[in-house]
Amino acid sequence: MSEKKGDCGKHGHKRKKFIQRICAGILFFILLILFVVFLVWAILRPTKPKFTLQDVTVFQFNVTGSNLLNSNMQITLSSRNPNDKIGIYYDRLDVFAEYSNQQITLPTRLPPTYEGHKDINIWSPFVYGSNVPIAPYLAASLSQDQNIGMVLIKIKVDGRVRWKVGTWISGNYHIHVNCPAYITFGSRNTGIQVGTAFKYQLVQPCGVDV
Repeated sequence: MSEKKGDCGKHGHKRKKFIQRICAGILFFILLILFVVFLVWAILRPTKPKFTLQDVTVFQFNVTGSNLLNSNMQITLSSRNPNDKIGIYYDRLDVFAEYSNQQITLPTRLPPTYEGHKDINIWSPFVYGSNVPIAPYLAASLSQDQNIGMVLIKIKVDGRVRWKVGTWISGNYHIHVNCPAYITFGSRNTGIQVGTAFKYQLVQPCGVDV
């Protein structure tokens, strides 16, 4: 009986060592992956794209007595890829305008495109909203801002991007771009008149979250 107990003890000890080796191997594998990820990040230094709102041309922007907002604008938006070794696929980009955290235009879909190393893309979409209902307090706030002579509109971009390193392409990442645009009215109007519209040269950097 003592020999059997001894054999069981030896087998248990070997099994424990085997499990410890497996755990050590898994830990080493995880640490190796983390090291490779860190090494790739250190070499490539991935940086999110930079967006700039170049200008806004306002064709229509007014509120009716029924608290309905009509707007029609053309914007010029540029993006720059600051990375030396990483390309960016813009799979989906939707552009729209907001006033006081309320969306006031329909989203306009930009064409999918690829942005190579240090490349720049420029888009000039129209964004518009017809008879968009807004809360009475927002209508009053907007009328007050127009009377003062300045309205803060935010041009926003929501979409999906992928990163390209060599032949490797990542999965989809959400991108959110926020571009503040101060539009002046009345005696404070700084826009350049183009027919019945006013064009505002802004060159305003945008906030980007990926």
